[in-house]
Amino acid sequence: MFVDERLFRNKPNEALRRQAAAILEAAVRAVDPAAAVRRHVTMTGTSLSIGDRTYALARIRRIFIIGAGKASAPMVKALEELIGDRITAGVVNVKYGYTVTLRKVSLVEAGHPIPDEAGRRGAERILDLVGQASSDDLIICVISGGGSALLPAPVDGLPLDDKAKVTELLLKSGADIQEINTVRKHLSKIKGGQLASVAAPAQMAVLILSDVLGNPLDAIASGPAVPDPTTFADALEVLNRYGLVSEVPRTAADYLRRGADGLVPETPKPGDEIFDRIHTVIIGGNEAAVEAAGAAARASGFHTVVLPAVTGEARTAAREFADRARRIPGGMRPACVLAGGETTVTVRGSGRGGRCQEFALAAALSMSDHPLTVLAAFGTDGTDGPTDAAGALVDETTAARARAGGLDPQRALDDNDAYPFFAALSDLIITGPTNTNVNDIYLALLP
Repeated sequence: MFVDERLFRNKPNEALRRQAAAILEAAVRAVDPAAAVRRHVTMTGTSLSIGDRTYALARIRRIFIIGAGKASAPMVKALEELIGDRITAGVVNVKYGYTVTLRKVSLVEAGHPIPDEAGRRGAERILDLVGQASSDDLIICVISGGGSALLPAPVDGLPLDDKAKVTELLLKSGADIQEINTVRKHLSKIKGGQLASVAAPAQMAVLILSDVLGNPLDAIASGPAVPDPTTFADALEVLNRYGLVSEVPRTAADYLRRGADGLVPETPKPGDEIFDRIHTVIIGGNEAAVEAAGAAARASGFHTVVLPAVTGEARTAAREFADRARRIPGGMRPACVLAGGETTVTVRGSGRGGRCQEFALAAALSMSDHPLTVLAAFGTDGTDGPTDAAGALVDETTAARARAGGLDPQRALDDNDAYPFFAALSDLIITGPTNTNVNDIYLALLP
């Protein structure tokens, strides 16, 4: 089992809890980044195929590997095993602890979700390496969830601390990932297609393990190698929408205003010739994880119902998900109700806990009087928000058990403080780094 035994032992519904964890483990295995790379990249003699494009190695002088994300290290390891000594050099930024042993490519461990100086130095190394490439070179860029925070290259005149503050405020505001990345793209030298600008005229193949629902290329890791349809005006509108214009550092707000006034060049847009030699391949995403979870549930004898993707405020989405689950008729039970997705949290309290933990806590409060037996909210990357937990697992007894132990579940929810609440109950799902990242999975098992 990939989680701690305390999550199950001597707990109500122990058997169902174990089944829920096994289903989540199957979902993680299905989106193994190295396996995904091997499905889309092959070497045959002197030809390298990436997706539906084949590169004649005799015509390629050098191969560079770059990228960023929580799943990028195993992606690179697979590339090293496939391409071997044909790789000239590489630099890839990963979250602290999300590493593997590599031979040719340097890994830079850096901060996520708040960018740090290590990430900035790694991003500068990537820009320097890409800037050396010429028309007969091939750059392979690996992108996965977390890539945006892990590629901090602030525009000139914007201190990294100021950009980090912008990110922190956006994460707490309830803004979704596309809104957050609209702002980040316009405060960066690498995001929003600007990596492509530095790489030209080299060829670039981009391998993406997606953590954004619907796989919009410009939003995944803030689209460093794809055209950016958003503008400086859009970025300012996001800050206005969440009341942040006066809250973000003045350096950031002033830069965005200058861009909106046409005093700073826009990010590269669709139709720009810098994208002519770039080939992008989606190698995996949330749908594959949900599909694998469903297959595992069916194999365990559950009638499986897959709901539309879960989005919006975590506590609201949790109540809706729990309500949908408990309406499953008796004739369809035992049942597994599944959904992928990614919620947001508007942080109004002073607590510590990620979106999956908040989802689980809100669901637990709505489950007390209903025969909904086990529910889990799980981040596939193994880290939910600023914590070491991937999420939490609850049942209809959670709120009562908490109160019996002197905990107030409603107060914890009001203070956005799910982490210590679930830690006290040993209901946190702690996996450690999974080295993958394809959004979240929400699961309910009904007997």
